[in-house]
Amino acid sequence: MIEGLKPYAEYKESGLAWLGQIPASWETKRTKTRFRLSMEKSGLNHGKELLSVYTRIGVRPRKDLEQRGNKASSTDDYWVVRQGDIIVNKLLAWMGAVGVSHFDGVTSPAYDILRPIQKLEPDFYHLLFRTKLYLQLFKSRSRGIMDMRLRLYFDQLGQIPLICPPPDEQAAIVRFLDHANRKIDGFIRAKRKLIGLLNEQKQAIIHRAVTRGLHPDVPLKPSGIPWLGDIPKHWEVSRLRHACEMRVSNVDKHTKQGETPVRLCNYVEVYKNERISESTRFMAATANQDERFRFGLRKGDVLITKDSEEWNDIGVPALVEYEAPDLVCGYHLAILRPRPGLLGSFLHRALDSRFIATQFHVEANGVTRYGLSQGAILGVSIPIPPPIEQQNIVNYLDAQLAARDTTIARTEREIALMQEYRMRLTADLVTGKLDVRAAAAHLPAPPAAAPTEPAPADPLEEIETEEIEA
Repeated sequence: MIEGLKPYAEYKESGLAWLGQIPASWETKRTKTRFRLSMEKSGLNHGKELLSVYTRIGVRPRKDLEQRGNKASSTDDYWVVRQGDIIVNKLLAWMGAVGVSHFDGVTSPAYDILRPIQKLEPDFYHLLFRTKLYLQLFKSRSRGIMDMRLRLYFDQLGQIPLICPPPDEQAAIVRFLDHANRKIDGFIRAKRKLIGLLNEQKQAIIHRAVTRGLHPDVPLKPSGIPWLGDIPKHWEVSRLRHACEMRVSNVDKHTKQGETPVRLCNYVEVYKNERISESTRFMAATANQDERFRFGLRKGDVLITKDSEEWNDIGVPALVEYEAPDLVCGYHLAILRPRPGLLGSFLHRALDSRFIATQFHVEANGVTRYGLSQGAILGVSIPIPPPIEQQNIVNYLDAQLAARDTTIARTEREIALMQEYRMRLTADLVTGKLDVRAAAAHLPAPPAAAPTEPAPADPLEEIETEEIEA
């Protein structure tokens, strides 16, 4: 993709220690000399599109995305946004919530609107502002006492030096990166499709094993549950209230004086991992004696996500394979502790079956955030074989799924490496490390409607201004 790209023929010192040398024909100017702060109000009953800026996908019409957070009852007197404006989320600029708008519309007064006052390529500055280099500058210029309260006001943003190539070079860089990103997106789509197929195979194997067992000729009986159908004649069906003890944690992430230091197993550890092990990275926090007793983790416990911004992220299970006196379950999670006769490892596999997890999804309630009541969790039904057969099923699944899990992990790593490559390539081009003028001139015309790489839903990443300020 970058074969033949070379550095510029001549460089000069930028005069900025954090930037170093730039191409001889480039300049550095303060942001306020290239953009002004626009405070154009929309007025009443304007009928314009409501826009938002997101850390991963930039500026999008709110209606095109599944809405999260608080929703404004009215957008009267919101800021007017025009195509080519840069929208900056003052609260989350340092996390990448800044981007160019390709839409006319309005946006919340919680955002700043930067309108070009010089001839430039807005997409170039969209790319520049989202590099690690500029995110660090945004953070250093933000005001606040803690990360989630930092705000970047225009009096500080306007002082930040901008890298300013000639406009035609800005356009060449944007064109080259647009071409490169289409290839990268195609690679990532293919890899995510592979992961989807492997997960479908895993689901089929898990469901068959935890609902029918390992012997195809075993006598069956009706389970009494429509979605489950027939199960082996010697199995039982039980609700979780009879098979487990459940504890819903209320331990938050704060460190409080007078409490004991603990390691906290949080939502992210459960959501992103099938197993909680000694190598899991836990958060440092504190808990009182009662919390340590009630919510301390034991081997064989199964943790599930109790609430989420997405209904299908409810009831995600993780098996606890490691325990320690200072290891405590965190907020937004429920502990399921199997009673005698049920193995935690089998319970984990049963709850990992999409068909069984559907019971959680059906019971989840909410509008902007979905949650499960204790009664809804305890009312979920699962098939239960004899303990020896449970262990045989677990052993079988571990063996059958190992190769697929390895392939999925390797493929996810390939995606991560390609995303890192994208970031590095972008940073090198917008700071002048490589000259793409000749390469960009020979690129084919972009397709009329090139598909873009969709950002996968992640309930932990997208935090909107309205939610934080509320």
